[in-house]
Amino acid sequence: MLQPPFWITLSNERLRDHAMRIMARHGFDIISLWEARTDQRTEFVYLIRWPDTERMRQGWANLMADREWSAIKEKSAAEHGAMVGRIQEKVMVLTDYSRISAALPRP
Repeated sequence: MLQPPFWITLSNERLRDHAMRIMARHGFDIISLWEARTDQRTEFVYLIRWPDTERMRQGWANLMADREWSAIKEKSAAEHGAMVGRIQEKVMVLTDYSRISAALPRP
């Protein structure tokens, strides 16, 4: 089912106005956020730099346990329904032949 434009707007507002700040508090080094659009849905894709897998897992666990973030999600759900479906985790490892900008130094 195609997501109505207001869902995309609401999601962007929640990310911009709340999530980015709260994620930073939990060690998220967000390089970029993307909207991946198909005919069926829009997904938000985060490119996040983590020092290691353990800190990544701990950062996500801390975000999910954050009281402020939980309250924002509950308020959003009460007003508009659930805004997030499935969360997919993909850990990427940079190859030695990748073209890379200065914003993403090699580890």
